[in-house]
Amino acid sequence: MTDLSDQKQLADYRLKNKVRFVTAASLFDGHDASINIMRRILQSLGAEVIHLGHNRSVREIVDCALQEDAHAIAVSSYQGGHVEYFEYMIDLLREADAGHVKVFGGGGGVIVPAEIQQLHDYGVARIYSPEDGQRLGLQGMIRDMLARCDEDLSKYAPLTVDEIAGSKRRLAQAITALELGHADGRDEAQFAAWRNELHRRADTIATPVLGITGTGGAGKSSLTDELVRRFRLDQDDRLKLAILSVDPTRRKSGGALLGDRIRMNAIDHPNVYMRSLATRDAGSEISPALPDAIAACKVAGFDLIVVETSGIGQGDAAIVPLVDVSLYVMTPEFGAASQLEKIDMLDFADFVAINKFDRKGAMDALRDVSKQYLRNREAFGKRPEEMPVFGTQASHFNDDGVTALYQAMLPRLIEMGLDVALGEDGAPKGRLPRVDTRHSTSRVVIVPSARVRYLAEIAETVRGYKRHAREQARIAREVQQLRASARMLEDEDRDRRGARDTVGALADRREQALDAASRKLLAMWPQMQKAYSGDEYVVRIRDREIRTKLTSTSLSGTKIRKVALPAWEDHGELLKWLLLENVPGSFPYTAGVFAFKRENEDPTRMFAGEGDPFRTNRRFQLLSEGMPAKRLSTAFDSVTLYGNDPDPRPDIYGKVGNSGVSIATLEDMKVLYSGFDLCDPATSVSMTINGPAPTILAMFMNTAIDQQIDKFRTDNGREPTDDELAKIRAWTLSTVRGTVQADILKEDQGTRGRTRACSPPSSA
Repeated sequence: MTDLSDQKQLADYRLKNKVRFVTAASLFDGHDASINIMRRILQSLGAEVIHLGHNRSVREIVDCALQEDAHAIAVSSYQGGHVEYFEYMIDLLREADAGHVKVFGGGGGVIVPAEIQQLHDYGVARIYSPEDGQRLGLQGMIRDMLARCDEDLSKYAPLTVDEIAGSKRRLAQAITALELGHADGRDEAQFAAWRNELHRRADTIATPVLGITGTGGAGKSSLTDELVRRFRLDQDDRLKLAILSVDPTRRKSGGALLGDRIRMNAIDHPNVYMRSLATRDAGSEISPALPDAIAACKVAGFDLIVVETSGIGQGDAAIVPLVDVSLYVMTPEFGAASQLEKIDMLDFADFVAINKFDRKGAMDALRDVSKQYLRNREAFGKRPEEMPVFGTQASHFNDDGVTALYQAMLPRLIEMGLDVALGEDGAPKGRLPRVDTRHSTSRVVIVPSARVRYLAEIAETVRGYKRHAREQARIAREVQQLRASARMLEDEDRDRRGARDTVGALADRREQALDAASRKLLAMWPQMQKAYSGDEYVVRIRDREIRTKLTSTSLSGTKIRKVALPAWEDHGELLKWLLLENVPGSFPYTAGVFAFKRENEDPTRMFAGEGDPFRTNRRFQLLSEGMPAKRLSTAFDSVTLYGNDPDPRPDIYGKVGNSGVSIATLEDMKVLYSGFDLCDPATSVSMTINGPAPTILAMFMNTAIDQQIDKFRTDNGREPTDDELAKIRAWTLSTVRGTVQADILKEDQGTRGRTRACSPPSSA
């Protein structure tokens, strides 16, 4: 399919084969909205999508495509460096003898036509431009991708079973043929003989199989990843691990989101292999090809096979006959205790993990599940605490509940054939220290249970304050009206005091309903009017008189007031304005936290960031030339934003200094701001940074301190003493001006499936 303008032909296209795509956003790129849209359309049109999310290196994507035996790779790249990135991807695929894997990409207007042609010439199947989107639309582009790679990959399946041993690539191709139930170029009898030989060989191999199943959303993938991490750490990466992960096929479209891989952070090692399987209309939580895939992994020479099923219901237990050891994963929210009696897996599971143990009611769930497990097995001679039920928190780093589960399963897996040596005490040898618990002991969560409503509490407080302000304004209006009525009665008839006194007494009672703050605001209003009515605003601070001009003159000679007070006479409207808006620098700071803007510097930002620190420094010098105030705004490249060092590796190299300055060391920071006195009152620095904000801020502070130390040496001709160094440091840290825009949400580093080390607010 080469005619991209033929929309009708693309619209009528239907897949002939099961097509598998790997989708991701490129390295150091957090713009994953477009690739998410693309993979959803791919799924809706019948493709099986292994989605990796954002910030993925070329090696990660290519390794995934090879292990998953994907037809194609689709990558969005909006952060520059795309030529090096895509060419490096083609190079790695060719090195792995996988040139048939198609590569598709897009980056809006970031990838220009000349670069698109260069990438097409290099071997990229298609880079879609904005013009392609206009001609074809989203559906048309996706159908074009599917049409370009709609082929039967079973033709690459190994001819003999011996080829599978020790080769992850041949294993992946064998599993593809086993999923399809045929091998292109071989008749049914030949394929059946090959499959039978595979199972015969597997039956002679005692490789244990661990099956992990549970309800959807229980955290099976995260727990699987944590268990794999413990196998690797405890056994020094000696064991060869295979992971088979099953996700459901959508019955309507035939597509599937094979999304478990995005949760796997511990599989990047030569001894670890992962393959995602779709159920393909099996009507079960497992794939029909799962027994074949397990047999293939045994023949490939793995020490342990981990099978993770898709989410199951209460009556599902299809995994049990296929595995040697089964683990059932659930959460504390299972409803009433009687619901446990309906869960079929509690009859068969060798181990139970109550994941997300930080949630409310977790300890009660551990007790109830342990009792139900005991009753199901009629083990009334034991205590519930002795049951193999564990409380885990897979989202918590180094969780001791997960470690306890791992250490409980390990002896059982050794019994089933896992090659792990035993110590003199009969316990498995390993690096991880023993834990003496059956559940997570660290219940630390990002938002404690007592504060889960903190946003709602903030909203309620604000709404309550506004209700209070409106109520106070109504009372102030009534008091003013009653006082005015009393004056009018007095003016009308001074001898008749009864009505006037009644109205005055009512006004006094209503005034008592005004709180002290409201009465003070109304009492000070005349003083505020006087203070802002002149040409200067005068304030005394520590016996020092500070004068600020209250007017400016326009080019036409019109005098413009900096702060214009409302002309209301109604106390209700006036108090409502004072409580909800007020002047700049006064609560609730609606008009700003400062009373006035600085007069000695223009509100101008010198924004720069490109290439190395020397280039960006020259740009800063140019932008600030002749300006009394130096307001430097710094953009960092994506490599720095993600806390990585520059590297000649092509997928990193292409992004170094692209759309921002590259900063990796303290010396880089010193070069970046050389020639600028960071402690000058007229100098301020804004740095847009994310995860590495504490490190970049520390570099900035040290740069400012070193500037002052150098200045001391120049002025005094000697080195400062320890006491002088301490004073220079303290003065510098209290003097530098600027902001760190450490918006961790902007690049979304803490979410979307990838674990990131983010600093808490108290450290930023």
